[in-house]
Amino acid sequence: MIFDKPFSRELAQSLLKIDAVVLRPNQPFTWSSGWNSPIYCDNRLTLRYPLIRKSISKAFVDLIENKFPDVEVITGTATAGIPHAAWVAENLDKPMAYVRSKAKAYGLGNQIEGGVDKGQSTLVIEDLISTGGSIMSVIDALQFVGADVKAAMSIFTYGFENSIEKFKAKDIPLYCLTDYATLIDVALEIGKIKPSDVELLNQWRKSPDTWPN
Repeated sequence: MIFDKPFSRELAQSLLKIDAVVLRPNQPFTWSSGWNSPIYCDNRLTLRYPLIRKSISKAFVDLIENKFPDVEVITGTATAGIPHAAWVAENLDKPMAYVRSKAKAYGLGNQIEGGVDKGQSTLVIEDLISTGGSIMSVIDALQFVGADVKAAMSIFTYGFENSIEKFKAKDIPLYCLTDYATLIDVALEIGKIKPSDVELLNQWRKSPDTWPN
């Protein structure tokens, strides 16, 4: 769900401008999964731009104050969600935690750093939702220790149907600051892609595992 549609367009334009999102419908990238993709997204580049990262933090804060004002802990995903969760937690004056992809093999063997106690409410902040597998493992880890995961939030989502179904199955609402459909619309508007590219880009989102064949 997009919380603020005007900001969604503004953020999409910013991501395109700094090449945090690159569109190459006729020269596809190859993802680690082996998928061919007309898009490459690296939201870590937002860390280099104070005005953009502040606007992202403010958007998350506005969303939380509107929907989840009483949430107790802000949790980031390792590693890309950590800085954004930290800025949001700081602005809200709330505790912050982050979840590793797996427990450490040394020390206390923690997977959840900073800590979320049993029964505490939390929100999970991620930078990008693709298949949803990574953030689901974070939610599973939090629920395993008894945390009350109220929602997941992300800077960007591709909007794949299988990821949407994962959140529905968990009954965890997902809020994103911008999404693939908005990005394509803005990219066309500002001349980053041609009208003839749009159908190709839409076909990929519907069948990313078999595109372009």
